[in-house]
Amino acid sequence: MERSDRISEILRHRLNALFVKRSKANLIDLQQIKESLNEREERFLSPLAAQSKDGIRRFPEERIHTGHRQNYAVDSDRILHSLAYTRYIDKTQVFYLVDNDHITHRVLHVQLVSKISRTIGRFLGLNEDLIEAIALGHDIGHCPFGHDGEVYLSELCKAHGIGPFQHNLQSVRFLDKIERKGRGWNLTLQVLDGIMCHDGEIHSPELSPGRNKTFNKLDEEQAGKGADPLLPLTPMTLEGCVVRMADTISYIGRDIEDAIRLNLIKRTQLPNTSVARLGDTNGTIVYNLVTDIIKNSFQKPSIAFSREVSEALRKLKKFNLDNIYLNPKIKPDTGKIKRLFKVLFEGYLKALKKGDEASIIFTEYLHDMSDDYKENTSPAEIARDLIAGMTDEYFLKQCPKELRPQRITGRF
Repeated sequence: MERSDRISEILRHRLNALFVKRSKANLIDLQQIKESLNEREERFLSPLAAQSKDGIRRFPEERIHTGHRQNYAVDSDRILHSLAYTRYIDKTQVFYLVDNDHITHRVLHVQLVSKISRTIGRFLGLNEDLIEAIALGHDIGHCPFGHDGEVYLSELCKAHGIGPFQHNLQSVRFLDKIERKGRGWNLTLQVLDGIMCHDGEIHSPELSPGRNKTFNKLDEEQAGKGADPLLPLTPMTLEGCVVRMADTISYIGRDIEDAIRLNLIKRTQLPNTSVARLGDTNGTIVYNLVTDIIKNSFQKPSIAFSREVSEALRKLKKFNLDNIYLNPKIKPDTGKIKRLFKVLFEGYLKALKKGDEASIIFTEYLHDMSDDYKENTSPAEIARDLIAGMTDEYFLKQCPKELRPQRITGRF
């Protein structure tokens, strides 16, 4: 070996050694950063809070274990970067087929839940990263056209022997089994549990977490809820309880404002007893509900409203149900939409059974999907998963033009 070659070889070895040394130093620094963050949680969060270091995954990931990022912060980012999260942008909250840019869509509702629940969590000393992850992912399983669409899809699912459709279970399914071409995001148990147990339609004056769950318990509860939609579920963390309460807080007043904007109701119609305690605008309703929860939950092992506020909220929810959600004025084309769900569902089933690879169920959904998903998912389940993931607009584009409903312009 010539002298120049020997010098080059020596330099190369020295550089490699330096690189390894610096890499180890960086690794130590990153681990120290995470350790300091975990220590800060122990010092400043409530003893009742869920610690990031205790996050449990189905499949341990060395990159997360040795990296500088905490468990629930990783989960928040994974949800934000999921394809299902992107589709929030054009999914119905309450009012669909309405041309009004100021009406709440699902994406805004989710952001409001995240903000409100993190505000409550901050005052109670809870883990805001866990709260954010649950809040961002809680409605990912909603199908097109909101709760009406959920009813239509559920009827089809039951008719084809796969049980009722429930958006909270579908949210977990998307994140755990379908995203990333069937590999899922490998989120923590605490996040998936909070998403599954988030049902804000159920009126809960007080929630105490059902702690010490495992993935086996999560799977059992998911199966049980799938067979019996009335089966009560309770989050395993206080953070999950907060998100469930915040779900109600975020929509109750906002839906009222949307209904007033669309001339569906008048502010003077709101129940007097609820207005006296909560106010008659979204801002005051949110403020009073959040303040009451903080006062009644601070340093306590449960999340609760006062009895007076809980009753005022219950009456307001009843008012919304009778005057907004069940109001026939907002559903002039429900028959058409129900028919379209049947057309698409049965069309995809037919394509699957015939092996029609020109269908979008092959070209846009099953293309590159994992073998595990394709081999262990029935045709009816595949059709359900595809439809549940659609935005309203994408759903309509798959339907024959002559069957599509008309959009509503202006006000009711």
